[in-house]
Amino acid sequence: MPDSLDTLQSLTSLTVHNATSALEQGLDAIRSGQTKFDLRNVKAVDSAAVSVMLTWQRAAQDAGAVLELKNLPTNLKNLTKLYGVCSLVSSTLTAEDCGSAGGHAERSPSDLHHH
Repeated sequence: MPDSLDTLQSLTSLTVHNATSALEQGLDAIRSGQTKFDLRNVKAVDSAAVSVMLTWQRAAQDAGAVLELKNLPTNLKNLTKLYGVCSLVSSTLTAEDCGSAGGHAERSPSDLHHH
């Protein structure tokens, strides 16, 4: 049986520059029955990554599947926390993963600022 995580391991960035192709690659994988995406090789991300992952999750849900996003890089986890969608992006993330990196409670976007 082939490793069901292979399809997206070639993905090294998930940014506005490749969001459309990454989205389609993931949707094709979901349509073919893949339910686990390994994102360990993703190094560059921006806000488009969050949108892509939420769309993948919606497509999997519509197909009656549970999509597992594995090995999300820290910068990607941080974006999902910033937008308050951590638990929506991946059911495999723990409460600790979705909590604030500094141990603080999640804050509203108006509370977030640069140091």
